[in-house]
Amino acid sequence: MVERDKVEAGVRLILEGIGEDVTREGLLETPERIARMCEEIYGGMDLDASEPLSKRFHVNSSEMVLEKDITFYSTCEHHLLPFYGKAHVAYVPDGEVVGLSKLARTVDIFAKRPQLQEQLTAQIADALMEHLKPKGAMVMIEAEHMCMTMRGIKKPGSKTVTYVTRGIFAEEETLQNKFFAMVR
Repeated sequence: MVERDKVEAGVRLILEGIGEDVTREGLLETPERIARMCEEIYGGMDLDASEPLSKRFHVNSSEMVLEKDITFYSTCEHHLLPFYGKAHVAYVPDGEVVGLSKLARTVDIFAKRPQLQEQLTAQIADALMEHLKPKGAMVMIEAEHMCMTMRGIKKPGSKTVTYVTRGIFAEEETLQNKFFAMVR
C-alpha cells in the first residue's frame, strides 16, 4: 500500500535536491500527483497472482495455450525508470485452463512493482506453475528500458529479451521451438 504522505515528502525533497522551487506554481501539486501515480504504477505490490489464476475451467485438451503480445509497463528497481514491452505467456494444461485475460492480469500484478526483467519473467512462469499446475510453462519478455535509452549508454530502440521454461517446456526443445515460431 502506497503511503501518500511519505511519497509526497520524498518528491518535495527530490525537487529541492535538484534545485527546484517547490512553491513554484507548476510544482505545487506535483507531489500529490506523483503519489497518486505511484498508487497506479505500483498497484501490484498488494496483489497476489493466485487471485486471477484461481478461476479455472476443466478441459480434455493438453495442447499449448499461448497469449502473446501482452503489453506491460514496469519500473526498473535500480533506477526507478520505466521499462515496457510485450510479454508472451504459454502453458500446457493438465486438465484445467484459465480465461485468457487472467494471463494478462498475472503479468500486470508482477509488472506493477519495482522490478528486474529477468525476475519478472520468472515470477510469471512460477505463478502459473504454482497456481494453475500445468504440465509446463514458458514466458518470454521483450522490453525497452529507459535506463538504457534516456540515460547511461543512451541506446534508444535496443530491446532486452528474456525467457524462462518450466516443466515440459524445459524438457522438450520441440515445444520451445513451437513457442518461438508462434510468437514470431
